[in-house]
Amino acid sequence: MLLTHRTDGDTLVVELRQELDVTTRAAAALRIEALVAAHRPARVVLLLPSERPAPATLSALARARRMCDSLGVPLTASAAATPSGPPPGPSAPPVPSPAPRSGGVRWTRG
Repeated sequence: MLLTHRTDGDTLVVELRQELDVTTRAAAALRIEALVAAHRPARVVLLLPSERPAPATLSALARARRMCDSLGVPLTASAAATPSGPPPGPSAPPVPSPAPRSGGVRWTRG
């Protein structure tokens, strides 16, 4: 199973269960699009499997973001609750959190 989903009020929460590769990214992106079409959420939260997503995972994220932008639905991407690498130290720079532009992606830590 590539992903799971749940609703939390008017929010659709989609969790990628594993890193995607070239053979699974299209299926995951299509599934996310189908979920958004079916649930018509006010916002989407995409939980990524790690803090350092694979290129194919980022590709699916970009596709989901474009689709959400076209619908005016904000998309937030969040790293997994259990990081894949060592936790950042006190001197580590913060994760960039650019201001979303018309439904852009906001990055948060889980």
